Amino acid sequence: MAPAGEEPVNPKRDPKAAAEGNAAKDPADWVSGDEPMTAAQASYLQTLCEETGEAMDTSLSKAEASRRIDALKKRDPRLKE
Repeated sequence: MAPAGEEPVNPKRDPKAAAEGNAAKDPADWVSGDEPMTAAQASYLQTLCEETGEAMDTSLSKAEASRRIDALKKRDPRLKE
């Protein structure tokens, strides 16, 4: 809910403002962070593990997978600028 006097963010009108909402949230603060990682996370994590030579851990939660993906992205030579 928007503060009093302010209009709520409409993601269709302002996608950038809406994207900053949950995307910036720390995985430790996610309501569903302790659930098993999603299929999309598992697929991306598998790719990153293969590219960095790391072992894939299929038992990670959503939050753990997110942190692992962030760490591996920093090490992946394909993603380095």
